[in-house]
Amino acid sequence: MAGSSHGHTPAAWTGVIISFIGFCVAGVFMVAASPAGFWAGIGVVLLGGVVGFAMKSAGLGMPKESDDLAAARSRAARAQTTS
Repeated sequence: MAGSSHGHTPAAWTGVIISFIGFCVAGVFMVAASPAGFWAGIGVVLLGGVVGFAMKSAGLGMPKESDDLAAARSRAARAQTTS
């Protein structure tokens, strides 16, 4: 996975950090028995997904792989397994 740079983009990091903060907020308010705070934390989790998607749409995510690059990658993988 390290070779593919999976998730190493500003969009991915920002979305995950916002969602993690929301998860922590929801967890604290769940323990404190405060339904409003819990749902606010869940809202922040969802906001993290929206922000990550918006940033990806704005070009801050990983670009889609072209067909030529995908074919070259599969040829290279096949060449490694046969040698």
